[in-house]
This record gives sequence, C-alpha cells and structure tokens, in this order.
Amino acid sequence: MSNPQVLDCGPVFQMTVDILLRRHAKIHVADLVTVMLHDESKFWDRHGKVAVFRNDIFLEQFPEIPAGSVSAIFGWHLLDLVPREMQQDLVDRWFSYLQPGGGLFCLLREPRLGTGSDTSWWLESLTTLGSGHDGRRPFSYPAITNREMEKLVSEGNVKTFLTRSGRREILAIKQG
Repeated sequence: MSNPQVLDCGPVFQMTVDILLRRHAKIHVADLVTVMLHDESKFWDRHGKVAVFRNDIFLEQFPEIPAGSVSAIFGWHLLDLVPREMQQDLVDRWFSYLQPGGGLFCLLREPRLGTGSDTSWWLESLTTLGSGHDGRRPFSYPAITNREMEKLVSEGNVKTFLTRSGRREILAIKQG
C-alpha cells in the first residue's frame, strides 16, 4: 500500500516513526496510553455517588481524522486501560477511522498477568515489536476475553495470537 495513514495511540518512539516514514506513511498521534496512565482523573465525573467515566471527554483526545482514511491503528494496551463502559465507544471510533481492509493492532493481557500496564511498545520493523521495561504497574480492570474482543469488533474479522510473555496480539481487519 502506498502512502498509508497510521494512527498511533501510545507514546511515539523514533524507531516507529522512522519505519513508517520509510513507507511514506502519514502518522496521526493520539497518545491515550500515557494519558490513561498519568492523567486519568480528568476523564472521571465524581460529582455523584458513583464515579462516571466521561467517554465524550476521552474521545475528544483524538486528532481530527477523516472517516475511512486510516490504513492501520496501533492501540497497544489501551483497551486494557479503559473501563468496560468505554471499550465499545473506543473500538467504534477506531473502526470509523479505518478504511476497508485496514487493520487495528492492539495488545491484550492474559488474566494471569496482573501487572505491566506501563510497558512501552514500538515497532522495531514492520513485523517485529519492541518493548521497554516490563512494567510493574497493575492493570485497573479485568482482562478482556477473546469472545468479548470479537463482540467489540462487529465490523471486522479478529485474529488473536498468544505470546510467551502472557499477552495476546490482536489484529482486527475492517471488512469492506
């Protein structure tokens, strides 16, 4: 694919940028991973008896991207970092950006993996992931099952790959 558009939802690393620029990609950045790890409180309304996650405020963090224009999205561990009530809106937003045949790549943790929400990820090549330190920060929400992931992605086909590190690599392709 010539001149792909890519949305990166985590902290951007120079190696990832270099790899994508060699492919003549346009890169959109919405580092929601760091925001969820360090400034999550701005997304919560705590005025009532029960705190409510502000999906609308969270979704405002995305840059303006034309619908159906993105070839690939790197979601990293973002689905593991947001509350359940945000997951469907997040996946719907991602899929609104994807062109038919475009792919969402994200990582999901296995239930036995309780920590690591602060692990950093990047592309070392078009087919190889790099990761920083194995994070020690706990995940705030229960792990998403494969079945739940399939239900979230109603507009695409989901493939799941289990890694030795206790994470699942998810590739969801938007159907045409």
